[in-house]
Amino acid sequence: MVDFFRGTATAMITPFTQEGVNFDAFERMIEFQIENGTDALLILGTTGEPATMTEEEKEAVMRFAVEKIAGRAKVIFGSGSNSTAHAVEASKKAEAMGADGLLAVTPYYNKCTQNGLVEYYRAITDAVRIPVICYNVPARTGVNIKPETMERIADIPNIAGIKEACGNMEQICETARRIRGKCDLYSGDDNLNLPILAIGGAGLISVSSNILPKETKQLYELVMAGDLHAANRLQDAMLPVIDQLFTEVNPIPAKAAANMIGLDAGLPRGPLTELEPAHKESLRAALRTFGLNV
Repeated sequence: MVDFFRGTATAMITPFTQEGVNFDAFERMIEFQIENGTDALLILGTTGEPATMTEEEKEAVMRFAVEKIAGRAKVIFGSGSNSTAHAVEASKKAEAMGADGLLAVTPYYNKCTQNGLVEYYRAITDAVRIPVICYNVPARTGVNIKPETMERIADIPNIAGIKEACGNMEQICETARRIRGKCDLYSGDDNLNLPILAIGGAGLISVSSNILPKETKQLYELVMAGDLHAANRLQDAMLPVIDQLFTEVNPIPAKAAANMIGLDAGLPRGPLTELEPAHKESLRAALRTFGLNV
């Protein structure tokens, strides 16, 4: 299926205190995104640290997000797992909670075969009626959705697309060629946002838009309008910030940046740690150079 959503989706941070989820801060983050034109909010993707959250916390976050977003943007919940049975149950729960769609990361650590990937996504889509976006991020999972495999997956009903974060533009171009007209391609790698849009990407599923939602949406709109000169200027300005948001594993720098701009993200949960002091200073400098008051 195509056109589940077009535009920008923010892979949302989950703000924590020592006691649990900071729902006041989370509401401010949601409003910040919607006010700046974000089209969809991805909740409990890997940026949201669901691996360190209890099932009760995740359910509370899903319920809260649906209530506060209230149809003003699409709601996408992360539901992938290294267990197909767990991914199926998580997907069913997310649908019942009111998700508009799902993002399902490839099974991590187990390193299944390409046939295993097809069957994994088939099992998820058989269990729900809402759109499902595949998430390919082999640097974190150890599994790569090859273009010929994604072509097979794209034929499964209610597969809406692939969030591509393999970092290999040659592979991404081949995937785009094979799935064109069947399902959509989304950028999942902020430093490749512009080229992925230029080859026909339907949108951006972005970490940096936690901090720069307006500019991320502007980049999408400039490319859609065919103004690649202005899009390049904007991407050039954003890249130093994007680079600083990945000096350590996501979402460590993104949470630090959110704190700097007043969004009260708190700290990541262990085993992730606070951003190192040297990286914190270079991040602050990049945000200031971009024009943010930090």
